[in-house]
Amino acid sequence: MTPRMRKVSAFMLAIFLLCGTGMAVPAYAQSMSDVEPATDAERALVAQHPNEWAKLTPEERQRVLDNYRRWQEMRPEERQKAQRNFQQFRNLPPEERRSVIDAYHQWRQLPEARRDELQQSYNRYRGLPPDQRDKVMQRYQQFQQLPPEQRERMLANYHRWKQMTPDQRREMRRRWGLLRQHPRSFQPVP
Repeated sequence: MTPRMRKVSAFMLAIFLLCGTGMAVPAYAQSMSDVEPATDAERALVAQHPNEWAKLTPEERQRVLDNYRRWQEMRPEERQKAQRNFQQFRNLPPEERRSVIDAYHQWRQLPEARRDELQQSYNRYRGLPPDQRDKVMQRYQQFQQLPPEQRERMLANYHRWKQMTPDQRREMRRRWGLLRQHPRSFQPVP
């Protein structure tokens, strides 16, 4: 696995561990000051770590309980994958772990709609055949190596392209010689 893929996997793990699997967290009627375990299993978890539990804020306690409940709902293969990813994260060099955590904090600052959009893009990427994923990563790495001014120009062009109508895009492709002639659409001149 490449260092870049390790970083991406670790980032996805951090997102999973820190914000969950995307399942809605139920609203609790109780105040945050009286967050206590609700089941025998939760009480056993707290009993195993009394000193750590005592140091947690009510919000942190709630997050621990929510994550524990999510963990209990996971299938065994989901748990194994989460454990592998967590171990992979722990094996990263400290600077890469810091980078993953920083990226996570940036992720949490994004509006939910933007996070959903990025998640859908990531899912589309994961659905690509391996050779196409490799091409995407190669192009991304090439883009990252460009001087900042050139990257800015490319991003500005991309945003203009996204705002064009299909007819405008077709015209731009035609102007730049990128429009492919479909054999059936070719009409010989009489």
